[in-house]
Amino acid sequence: MLYKLYQSIRKELLLLKRDIGGVIILFVMPLVLIITVTLIQDSAFKTVNDTKIPILLVNNDNGKVAQEVFENLATSDVFSVVTKINAIPLTEAVAKEAVFAGKYQLAIVIPKNLSADLQSKINQNVAKIVSSFGVSEPEVPQKTTPIINQKEVNLYFDPAVQMSFKNAVMSSVDKMISQIETRSIYAAFQSQLGENVSGFDQKSFISFKEIMPKVNNKELVPNSVQHNVPAWTLFAIFFIVIPLSINIVKEKSQGTFVRLQTNPVSNSVVLAGKTVTYLFICMIQFYMMVAVAVFLFPHLGLPSLNVEGNLFLMSIVALFSGFAAIGFGILLGTIAKTQEQSAPFGATSVIILAAVGGVWVPVFAMPRIMQIVAHSSPMNWGLSAFYDVLLRNATLVTILPQLGYSFLFFIVTLTLALFYDKKKRTV
Repeated sequence: MLYKLYQSIRKELLLLKRDIGGVIILFVMPLVLIITVTLIQDSAFKTVNDTKIPILLVNNDNGKVAQEVFENLATSDVFSVVTKINAIPLTEAVAKEAVFAGKYQLAIVIPKNLSADLQSKINQNVAKIVSSFGVSEPEVPQKTTPIINQKEVNLYFDPAVQMSFKNAVMSSVDKMISQIETRSIYAAFQSQLGENVSGFDQKSFISFKEIMPKVNNKELVPNSVQHNVPAWTLFAIFFIVIPLSINIVKEKSQGTFVRLQTNPVSNSVVLAGKTVTYLFICMIQFYMMVAVAVFLFPHLGLPSLNVEGNLFLMSIVALFSGFAAIGFGILLGTIAKTQEQSAPFGATSVIILAAVGGVWVPVFAMPRIMQIVAHSSPMNWGLSAFYDVLLRNATLVTILPQLGYSFLFFIVTLTLALFYDKKKRTV
């Protein structure tokens, strides 16, 4: 039995040896992919970004509010403020045209008299509150209180920017204006109550502090490497579906499979040979990706992947994800009649599984129906297990459900492949 399995594995290796170019691509392309994507996404995880986003600021107010907005944006680690184009002060029309043409991502337009009208509105409200308590001194007959209309700070976004960027900017601007309003209200109360009143503490009473998980008294700070390496490693592992299914189709079209059936070797031994061979390839892919993340990334200015104490569990996750990929590849190769069917369908299905499984877009950001569908993707099981190990300090018991789902997927797809093949040969 072992000898037959050995010969089956040897046959698979010989098939792969005949396509050295394809095997090299199978290993090299994932490495190029993981390096490229991680480099691109790394800035999103950095606290300080070396590349600032230029934004246009049109100051029609020239008051205190506009000055504080300018100072907050100018001292930001994310933005650089542009107030002139070609040495000409910006107008709203020029800024709008530049942003909508895609030359800039954002323009902020401060309306006229914003500072003065804000102060007037606050003074009116504070005066009403103070007078209702009988604190203010009796005054001569008052003039009609002028009506102050609500002010709008216009934001122009490049139509190509993502919604998350828009929300983040609008939230930031709203926070700046709110802080300015709060300080102005305190100042107005001080003015109404007199100088002898002790100063208000204008610092925010409520603050936010992020509590990070710790291992050995060290905080686990997530970075782009911890997110990208598991995701694109799974993507690479599942891409073996293509060569595996193509080889199965080749065996059927070239008559190799028929000759195998005439030998005293069961179909299970043949499939076991394929499973062992491609599991070996999956694990080589995994260790190559990890090696690049640990040793090469620091030389590219990226964080190194911390695998201390996690490599064993990560290897188990990769192994069971490999089982799921192989089961799917065998099923596809069994059903497909030509290489033209297996290759495009294999590539497309892997991309769909990656998209649904959360490799590109986080599952929590998907619509509710897609979140439910995501939990049926074998890539999602593997990705969740990787994140549990790397980011949540999980144990083997914690990731057993995801491993179980992956292996069950392998058993189900393999059973379906055997059933389909048997039914096709008996018809």
